[in-house]
Order: sequence, then C-alpha cells, then structure tokens
Amino acid sequence: MTVGKAHFVISNTDVSKCPNTPLPEYAFIGRSNVGKSSLINYICNQKNLAKTSSRPGKTQLINHFLIDDKWHLVDLPGYGYARVSKSKKKVFQKFITQYFEKRKQLITAFVLIDIRHEPQAIDLAFMRWLGEHYIPFALVFTKSDKMKPSQIQKKVDAYTAQMLETDWEALPPVFATSSTSKMGGEELLNYIHTLNQEANQKR
Repeated sequence: MTVGKAHFVISNTDVSKCPNTPLPEYAFIGRSNVGKSSLINYICNQKNLAKTSSRPGKTQLINHFLIDDKWHLVDLPGYGYARVSKSKKKVFQKFITQYFEKRKQLITAFVLIDIRHEPQAIDLAFMRWLGEHYIPFALVFTKSDKMKPSQIQKKVDAYTAQMLETDWEALPPVFATSSTSKMGGEELLNYIHTLNQEANQKR
C-alpha cells in the first residue's frame, strides 16, 4: 500500500475533541528524539506533514492526520527526555493515558524504538502498560540506516529476546524502518491496510 494523500486535521489535548468519525486510527508514539516525525513524513510521502525538530519533545499535542480519506494517523507526544517542565510532563501523561483508554477508533499503537539502543526501562514500562490495558501495539525500530544490514536483525532479535525473558509470552508485530534509507515503510503500510480491511469487515 502507498499513501496517495495526507493532510492535517486537528491538534488538541482533549480526547473528546478528537475527530468524531468511525474511521480506524493508528497512534505513533515513542521516546523523544526517536525519529517519529521523520517516519510519519516518510510513510506519508510528504516532507513536512509532521513537524521535525532537532529539539526533542517538539510534539506536544494529539495530532490527527487524515490518510486517503480512509484512516487517521495520530501523532502523539514523545515520552522521556522532552525539555519541558515536570508539570507539563504530567499533562502529557494525563492526556496520552486518556487517549489510549477512551479512543474507541484506535486499532493499534506503533511504539517506536531507536534500534541503536539497548532496551530502555521507560519503553518496556510503557509497552507493559499497553499490554495490561489490552491495547494492541506493534514495535517499530527506527534509524536502521545507522547500522549495517547484517546487524539489524541481530539487534531486533536481541531486543525481542529480552522482552520474552521478562514480561511477554508472545511478541507483537515487529518492523525495522529508516526514514533516511526508505526502509520498512511499505511493510508498515501493508500491515495497516490489512488491519483496515479487518476493521471494515467488522462494521
């Protein structure tokens, strides 16, 4: 699947003000500076759909984008090392939690992980929270161009092996991507397409 058109719909911090449509939606989230905006721009085939920045924590709202008039891509604030006050981080935490708990249109979350790093406690804790709340998610490794091709699968296998040793009996879908080398985007979009078809059949 490829994206034909994508445009911004709305930004807010109030889940009740998110688009009131039955369209399926997919949330993208990860630690600050994981390359989320670059990945969104890559898979949507646009340079400036999501705002990129050298400053971690640029995304501070729930951002909805309409894709091909069929589904919503949701860009959520990063967690972790955003350069904001503790009080503002609590605000982020609150509306992110409310989004996942209340948004019935959500089909799955894509949790972004920088492939260069070892498993981080904050990522594992967030994925554990998703699992405890029965929220489907997929694991998306970013910045795969920073590693040799022969190292990518080894890194993914080592990461997922640690997940199986701790909290998980089975693994979520896993994707290795790079917005720089244009890797993994087609597989990611094909997965979304399959989920969209399943969602449409259930209506």
